[in-house]
Amino acid sequence: MDRPRRTRSVLAVITAALLAVPGITALSSAARAADADLTRNGGFESGLDGWSCTAGTTVGSPVHSGGSALQATPAGSDNAQCAQTVTVQPDAQYTLSGYVRGSYVYLGASGTGTTDVSTWTQSAPDWQRLTTSFRTGPATTEVTLYTHGWYGTGAYYADDISLVGPGASTGQPPAIPTGLTVTAVTSSTATLSWSAVTGATSYAVYRDGTKVHTASGTSATVTGLSPSTAYGFQVAAVNAAGESARSAAVTGTTTAGSSGGTPDLPAHALVGYLHASFANGSGYTRLADVPDSWDVIDLAFGEPTSATSGDIRFTRCPVTECPNAESDADFKAAIKAKQAAGKKVLISIGGQNGQVQLTTTAARDAFVSSVSNIIDTYGLDGLDIDFEGHSLSLNADDTDFRNPKTPVIVNLISALKTLKARYGAKFVLTMAPETFFVQMGYQYYGTGKWGGQDPRCGAYLPVIHALRDDLTLLHVQDYNSGPIMGLDNQYHSMGGADFHIAMTDMLLTGFPVAGDANNVFPPLRPDQVAIGMPASTNAGNGHVAPAEVVKTLDCLTKRSGCGAYPTHGTWPGLRGLMTWSVNWDRYSNWEFQKTFDGYFG
Repeated sequence: MDRPRRTRSVLAVITAALLAVPGITALSSAARAADADLTRNGGFESGLDGWSCTAGTTVGSPVHSGGSALQATPAGSDNAQCAQTVTVQPDAQYTLSGYVRGSYVYLGASGTGTTDVSTWTQSAPDWQRLTTSFRTGPATTEVTLYTHGWYGTGAYYADDISLVGPGASTGQPPAIPTGLTVTAVTSSTATLSWSAVTGATSYAVYRDGTKVHTASGTSATVTGLSPSTAYGFQVAAVNAAGESARSAAVTGTTTAGSSGGTPDLPAHALVGYLHASFANGSGYTRLADVPDSWDVIDLAFGEPTSATSGDIRFTRCPVTECPNAESDADFKAAIKAKQAAGKKVLISIGGQNGQVQLTTTAARDAFVSSVSNIIDTYGLDGLDIDFEGHSLSLNADDTDFRNPKTPVIVNLISALKTLKARYGAKFVLTMAPETFFVQMGYQYYGTGKWGGQDPRCGAYLPVIHALRDDLTLLHVQDYNSGPIMGLDNQYHSMGGADFHIAMTDMLLTGFPVAGDANNVFPPLRPDQVAIGMPASTNAGNGHVAPAEVVKTLDCLTKRSGCGAYPTHGTWPGLRGLMTWSVNWDRYSNWEFQKTFDGYFG
C-alpha cells in the first residue's frame, strides 16, 4: 500500500486548522515554520541507522510506505525494543506518531522532563496509526523515542515513526568538554571518559591532533595504538551548529606488548583439543602421533571433584576405555618432545561436563593448588579455560564488566592472576568460551536492567577484560551456537563464513555491552584471537567446508571476499584457528589441518 509520507500530511492539517482561526494567521505560520520531523530514518529506509534495537531487523514486506519497515521479535525476557534519542527544545510541544502492526505494540517517549508518554494497540492485523503528544520540561534537550512488543509474543512491525515539533536551536556549537580522563589502557588501546555537555549530540575524539573516533556518549576506546607509547588525547562536543573547541589534552601511555607472555608462538598458530581423558567415536590419538602442524595442544579435560569444590583432577583415559593409550612415562616424554619442537601443551579445564563454580575463596585456592599440581606433574606450558554450561553467571546487581561483583567471576579472575604470577611471563593462558558468554553480550548482559534475562549472557566478558594483558589466546567456539547479532545489528547463523566473520569482527573491533554506548568492551589484539571451528560434521554443529574457512580468513586478514557483512578493519596479524578436535580431524583425514597449512604455509 503506497501512501504519502506523514510529515507533509501532518503539517498540512496543523497549518489548515490554525489558518482557520482569525487573528493568528501570521503568528501561527511563523511559529509552525520551525516545526519539523526530528526522527532520523523513521521510515527504516536506511536499515536500522539511527536506531538501537535489541532484536530488530528491516524487511521489504509488509511496509506502510517506502521500501522498508522494522520487524522485531520479542523473546521470553526481551520485548524487542528499538529506541532513538533526538534533540529537542525545552518547554516545547511535540507530537509522536507511527504506524504499527502485530499484537501488543507500543510507541512512546521517555526523558521528556514532564510526563513520559506511551500508546499501544492490543491487536493490529493491518497497519494502525498510533499517536501521542507531550511537552518537554524547562531544561530538557533530549528525549528517547521507542517502540516495542511484549514478552514472548510474535513479531511486530513499525514504520513511518515521526516526532513533529520545533527543532533544537542550531545557532551555537556546544561548550568545550571538561573532565577528560584516561580511564584504562592496554598495549593497543586507551579508554577515555569526559563530562557531558548540554546540547551536544556527539563527541569527536582526537589523538595527537588527528580525529580518530566519533562517540555518541561520554566515553570512547581508541584502538590501533602501539605498545609502550605516549599519546595525547582531546575531545570536542558536536551539534548541528558545529564542533566546539577541543578540550585540554591528556596523556595516556600504553602498556608493554606481551603477546600474553609467549613471544615464541608462531605468527599464525593452529590450536586443537586432544581427547586425553576419554574416548568417543573419533578414537584415541597418542600425543606423539599429533602432527607437527599443531602449535598449541589442549589436553581435554581436567574436571572438578564437584561443581563448587575448585579441586581439579586430570585422569588420563584408562586402557580399558582406550586400549592404545600410552603409559604415563611415554605421555610425559611426548610432552617434552612437543615442547622441544616449539609446541605448547596445556591442560584444558571444564568442557561440556566439567562445571566449575568458584563460589568461595576456599574453592579459588583449591583451584590454584590443584591446577598447579597438574601443570607441575606433567610439565605443561599453561592453562586453557573451557568453562561451559552454568560455570559462569552474573548476579543481578553485577552490571559493570569492568568491576565485577559476582563471586564465581571475581574468584576465577583472582585464581588466574595468581597462576600467571606463579609461573611467570611464559605461562600460556587461553580461553574457549561459547558465543553466548561473549558476543551475546552485545545485546544482553546478565539479567538485564529489568531482570528476566539469562544471567549467563556475556558472563565471560569481565574475565576476558580483567586478564586481557595476560591472555595469550581467545578462541571463542563459533559452533553449537544459536543466531547471534553482529555489529551490523543483524542476526548471523552458523554454517558459513559470514558467521565466523561477524563473530571475529566483534572481538577485534570491540562493542557496546548490552547496547550501551558508554560501556564499551575494548577490542582484543589480533595476535590474541583465533577462530574456533569444529573439525568435521561429527565434531559439532556449525562445521563449514574448507572453502568457507578460506573465505573467512581472506576477509579478516585481507578484507577480500567478505560478502554482505561490513568488517571494521583488516587484521593480517590474526593469530589463527582452533578446532574441536585433533581426534575428530584425524578421523576426517586431517581436513582442517590441511586447510590451515594450505592457507598459512
